[in-house]
Amino acid sequence: MIEILVGLGAGAVGAGAGYLVAKKINDANYNIFLEQAKAKAKAIEYEAELTLKNSKISVQEAEFEAKKKYDDKTVKLQKDYVQKFDELTKREQALLNEQEILKESKDELDKSKLDAKNLYEEGLSLKNNYQVKLQEALNILEHAAGLTEAEAREEVLKKVEEKSRADIAHIVRKHEEEAKREAKKRVNYILAQATSRFAGEFAAERLINVVNIKNDELKGRIIGKEGRNIKTLEMVLGVDIIIDDTPHAIILSSFNLYRRAIATRVIELLVEDGRIQPARIEDIHKKVTEEFEASILEEGENIVIDLGLSKMNPEIVKLIGKLKFRASYGQNALAHSLEVAHLAGIIAAETGGDEKLAKRAGILHDIGKALTHEYEGSHVDLGAEICKRYKEHPVVINAIYAHHGHEEATSVESAAVCAADTLSAARPGARREVLESFLKRVEEIEEIAKSKNGIKQAYAINAGREIRVIANAKLINDDEAVLVAKEIAQEIEEKVQYPGEVKVNVIREVRAVDFAK
Repeated sequence: MIEILVGLGAGAVGAGAGYLVAKKINDANYNIFLEQAKAKAKAIEYEAELTLKNSKISVQEAEFEAKKKYDDKTVKLQKDYVQKFDELTKREQALLNEQEILKESKDELDKSKLDAKNLYEEGLSLKNNYQVKLQEALNILEHAAGLTEAEAREEVLKKVEEKSRADIAHIVRKHEEEAKREAKKRVNYILAQATSRFAGEFAAERLINVVNIKNDELKGRIIGKEGRNIKTLEMVLGVDIIIDDTPHAIILSSFNLYRRAIATRVIELLVEDGRIQPARIEDIHKKVTEEFEASILEEGENIVIDLGLSKMNPEIVKLIGKLKFRASYGQNALAHSLEVAHLAGIIAAETGGDEKLAKRAGILHDIGKALTHEYEGSHVDLGAEICKRYKEHPVVINAIYAHHGHEEATSVESAAVCAADTLSAARPGARREVLESFLKRVEEIEEIAKSKNGIKQAYAINAGREIRVIANAKLINDDEAVLVAKEIAQEIEEKVQYPGEVKVNVIREVRAVDFAK
């Protein structure tokens, strides 16, 4: 029993001691946690203060940056204001100066009119006095010579003519030569001034395109089995395909530049792809045609923008782009139309017309040429019809008719287009003639010369710009040779269309032949 009590007492003492130790340990841990919490609180407080301080600095920097931008903008606006004010002041001063100059010019003009009126009245007075004095001199001459006024006048004029004939001929010839030289210089100067303002690009167009291929084996694939592929190509593309012994080349022939350009691109794509068959040919042709339609529309839009013209119907814009694939006498129609537009604008501006309207009429004056391959009729009628359909300005339609003489030019702009069209077409190197028309013209010139009486032979030389006529010396004398030359030249002017001039040389020669035996 005692042992049990002792054990219980020892257990109670142990439990009390354990409680005290545990409590002490808990108190120590609490203090540690408390210290750690205080430390964390201080750290958080420090970070909060640091963040607040950084925020204040950021706010100050933002305020400084905003103020700086405001100051810079204010300075710039002040500077722009001062600059604009100076410009307006200068313009105002210039206008005042121009008004002053106009006023001075008006005063000078009024003064000149008054001087001219006084000179005119003085001239009338002098003329009347001269008539009186002349009548008195004639009366004296009649009494002195015993001749009437008419007889005396005839006698005096006869003597003066005999004495001065050589002098008059020399003076006339001298002034005629001077006039020719001055006229030539003036014409060259005017042409140089007009053409130098715009130098249009020129590309000589041909009737064939050459497609280069990597090897000649592709020629057989293009021809296809029993000619199936080449027949499909010619039917779809609308061109003649010439495959001969020319190495690494295929020739495409067509008078239509647009179809020929599409055909060239189609064959290039087929050769590059390698799959050449009828279905593939039709697919590629459709794709290339769509690309070309888009490209000519873009080309037309760029031209309209470059010329600074107002809105134009898309169909007309597309036709402008299509002129790139049309040529006349070897001159690209688009390049010619652009040249005419620029020259017409310059001429209209110099003569007081509407520059932009003249440019619009110039770029559209040959628009009908983009339709002549698809529709019957002249390019003048087709162009006027398409412009009427899309309600173009009446001046544009008049210019289309007037530049080929179908109508009279009714405005400065139409006349400018006509002049510009002539300048562009007549510029050396701009156009080349078709061989058949050249040969026909040369034959007509020779036939006109041979049709005259007393002519043995006639030879057109110097590319048809000169003709040498051999006359029979027994039938035509020297004076008649001059008349024959004039008659031939006059008939050539009336019946033959030719650029520049044709020189007519009539040669009369007498040959005496004998033999020493």
